[in-house]
Amino acid sequence: MQDLCGSWSLTDDTGEYSCPMRVPGDGITALHEARLIAEPYWGRNELRLRWIAEREWTIRRVVDLAEPGVVLAVEGLDTVATVRVNGVEVLHAANAFRTWRVDLTEVAQRGRNEITVTFHSAPKEAAARAAAQPFPVPYIHQNNPIPHGNMLRKVACDWGWDWNIALCPFGITGGIWLERAEAPRIERVAVAQEHEGGRVAVTVTAWAENADGTPFRITFAGQTAEGLLEDGGVAVIFDVENPSFWWPAGMGPQTLYDLEVQIGGDVARRRIGLRRIELVTEPDAAGLSFGFRVNGRPVFAKGANWIPTDALAGRITEKATRDLLQSAVDANMNMIRVWGGGRYEPDSFYDACDELGLMVWQDFMFSCNLYPSTPDFLAEVEAEVRENVARIHHHASLALWCGDNELIGALNWFEESRKDRDRYLVSYDRLNRTIETALKATDPTANWWPSSPSPGYLNFRDAWHEDGSGDMHFWSVWHEGKPFEHYRDVAPRFCSEFGFQSYPSMDVIRRFAGPEDWNIASPVLESHQRNNSPDGGPGGNPRIAATMFRYFRWPERFEDFVWLSQLQQGIAIKTAVTDWRAKKPHCQGALYWQLNDTWPVCSWSSLDHGGGWKVLHHMARSFFAPVTVSAVPGPEGIALVGVNDRPDPVRLTVTAYATQMSGAAREIGRGQGTVGETSERLFLVPSDALGEGEVLTFGWEASDGSKAGDIFAPRPWKAYDLPEPGLQHKVERDGNRWTLAVTSRAMAFFVTAEADRPGRWDRNAVHIGPGVTSRLTFTPEEDGREPRFTLRHLQGATAARTDQRTS
Repeated sequence: MQDLCGSWSLTDDTGEYSCPMRVPGDGITALHEARLIAEPYWGRNELRLRWIAEREWTIRRVVDLAEPGVVLAVEGLDTVATVRVNGVEVLHAANAFRTWRVDLTEVAQRGRNEITVTFHSAPKEAAARAAAQPFPVPYIHQNNPIPHGNMLRKVACDWGWDWNIALCPFGITGGIWLERAEAPRIERVAVAQEHEGGRVAVTVTAWAENADGTPFRITFAGQTAEGLLEDGGVAVIFDVENPSFWWPAGMGPQTLYDLEVQIGGDVARRRIGLRRIELVTEPDAAGLSFGFRVNGRPVFAKGANWIPTDALAGRITEKATRDLLQSAVDANMNMIRVWGGGRYEPDSFYDACDELGLMVWQDFMFSCNLYPSTPDFLAEVEAEVRENVARIHHHASLALWCGDNELIGALNWFEESRKDRDRYLVSYDRLNRTIETALKATDPTANWWPSSPSPGYLNFRDAWHEDGSGDMHFWSVWHEGKPFEHYRDVAPRFCSEFGFQSYPSMDVIRRFAGPEDWNIASPVLESHQRNNSPDGGPGGNPRIAATMFRYFRWPERFEDFVWLSQLQQGIAIKTAVTDWRAKKPHCQGALYWQLNDTWPVCSWSSLDHGGGWKVLHHMARSFFAPVTVSAVPGPEGIALVGVNDRPDPVRLTVTAYATQMSGAAREIGRGQGTVGETSERLFLVPSDALGEGEVLTFGWEASDGSKAGDIFAPRPWKAYDLPEPGLQHKVERDGNRWTLAVTSRAMAFFVTAEADRPGRWDRNAVHIGPGVTSRLTFTPEEDGREPRFTLRHLQGATAARTDQRTS
């Protein structure tokens, strides 16, 4: 193999721009690295750079060949592209989710060869395809500032989204290489498992071209099979006695066995986890259950939705992606949903999920729009599905393939489909059946779900508001402006999307806005808020502000506003998760929207662009803990409900206190119980147990050795007269770690430590009362000077400034 990754030369069709471009990478990143354009994420530069997507761009490279009999292979050709070798067109492609292979034997030559890839304007091609459709195929305008993204098989959020920049980048996001045309090549390796009686039979099937009569060697779990290949393929069964199983994070080890397939000189390697993941959907009194069972054990799915690591593929690194996934596991998550408006992630992503124990809910790449169902479009879809399923299917982490994101709901979003629902429903059915058929032809053992959200197979009802069946997207709190308490009014079987926005952290805001723009109504801040209503109604900023008025006293400083937006986001998601976990096993999963950001922006993420932890992510570490106690208010009082996600039952003891703002506390009572797969009420705090100025605090201990505590405020925080807590801290250093020992004279709520250097806190948003020392430890990304530390807390962020003069 001859690797062609590395430096290519990039030019535009006018000859105005010329610079090097890294492959894999994208043209916008190349132009910025060459200092030909401004930083795309700064200020309002996005609008000044949209012209890039309207032009035609070409990359070139010269290759020396000893022999012309070669095949060119390209992964992630993004998107409408013509490939020429020595001036001869060898490929015209328009699907970023496929690998393209072209035999160059007739056009290549010994010695010098020039390869060019011309990227045609995706917006222009999409508009032409939209005009050529037999009937209109609408797209979601408010998410797509660049129109007609549904016409091309390209990352949907490249055209914009309600959290993404709209630049429609181009480039090669995967590998590009040359192979000998006649050499044996492994086309595909399939792995299937059968579990029975404590043993696993693993069937490995390999297909190859140019390989009949070629020796093969397959090794797995200490066993080897050898022979000569016949009829283009071979299948071998390996019996594994007393296997070590692969488990999701928190349930057991992530054991992986090495598989190696060698046919001639070509070698394919995989790491295989032995496990059985079942999607359990069974009719019951409430409707239709939805949940996962791993190796016979039910698993409550805890996690978030995944979007691309960065808006520009040239800025995505394996290290940054791994860091985001590690942060998910560090917050006690066990599932990631790869959302259908991004991309099928590279092998390294799924390798990391295997190693970390993150189950993967994998959408096919269709989201929020209507899509064509013409034969040529469906042929591309079929090829895309077959290739990606074949590539990904063997991963232990892969739990589910889902047909799309919100395409059933989209049937009701457009005037055209509302007026002629049958036509568009048939069109959708053609697309969905194409996906399902290609999936099952490639991996008959795959878990399949037709759409998210969906009440079930061939069920096209409203899965945003009906909570009895299938998976649910619950957006009433954010999009409809309902209070946080409304999360408790539904009982999802599995909530695969719900969320609440916040601002990015101040260190991220400084990367796109100067102090003169630190105002939520400034044009720069508004340009980094993409959730704006198409009809001029309330958008993201008004919703964040209105929620603050509902629950908090107004912060006077911008930095406090930013922090408070993150705090209320954390409280919103905690309200949902703690309530739905308390409904276990009726509810079997909660995946909030969203884990990460593609650029610095106001969004629903719990991790900032670049991987920093927002307040929500610190809170998630607690509310996703394997053993916890939830406070669930009701007519009779506040129920303290024990929840256990560990494989064995635990004995839980909880003690409840009424706590004043001064920190004085009186015990209300205590309860205990053994908690297994079903949540259990441990204690009921009577409705009259708390005084007007008191909050409920409670602590618990479990027989597995875990212990923790929490707080529940029955009224909005603005209703409490919070005292100035008199926080003090001492800084202690241990190598490259810095610990703040924090004390308080009165109750200090949601104490959050910040540093002026990049790094990671072990915990944050903690409550500190008098007589207690809380330790918050900071690990910088790099060695260096002592960081400067800042402490924020609820009273300090919302207290009226007393240093202001009046005239």
